[in-house]
Amino acid sequence: MALIILLFIAFGISFLGQIVLSNMNMAATQLSVQEGFKKAWQFAIGVAIVEIIYLRLALSGMSWVTKHKTIFQILGWLTVIVFLVLGILAFIAATKQVTEKKGLLINNSINRFLLGITISALNPVQIPFWFLWSTQLIQNNVLAPTFNQFNFFCVGAGLGTLAGIGIYIHGGYWAINKMKTSNKTLNIVMGIVFFITALIQLYRMLYKPWI
Repeated sequence: MALIILLFIAFGISFLGQIVLSNMNMAATQLSVQEGFKKAWQFAIGVAIVEIIYLRLALSGMSWVTKHKTIFQILGWLTVIVFLVLGILAFIAATKQVTEKKGLLINNSINRFLLGITISALNPVQIPFWFLWSTQLIQNNVLAPTFNQFNFFCVGAGLGTLAGIGIYIHGGYWAINKMKTSNKTLNIVMGIVFFITALIQLYRMLYKPWI
């Protein structure tokens, strides 16, 4: 019973973290509209797998992560730069778009499962997110540092990620078709999301060091 409760706790944390508007969620929505639900779910599974891997690394290597904080600080600054560049490219794509082309992140021939893995892997903020949550749970005796508890916690987090993205896959599909939103508008929204994400990450790097 304790393991099931732990699974639901991880599910809830991951779900609430995932339903916040992000570039991954927007990409999932665009995939559902332009390529169908199957491709969108392939993308979502790729994202969830990386989330599980990052979480397992955070759980298993807390001491290593703490000792090598410089690596993750560098990754954090690179994330700011990447998101700013992608935001600029999204706005450029929107201003130049005269036909209904695909969105910025999905306008390629990359396998959608691999695309999900790639985009998720380039988002290292998941590590501090899970590092902080797992530390709090361990300190409050909610999560025990055991093999079984860590694994159940990771499974719950993965399911929560899928559920959160699923809302964007199906809810976003319904909303976009209902409002007849153009790809140009989606690129503008994507650009705004990238800029907001970059600013949030910049704030974290400057004012809220996580280690």
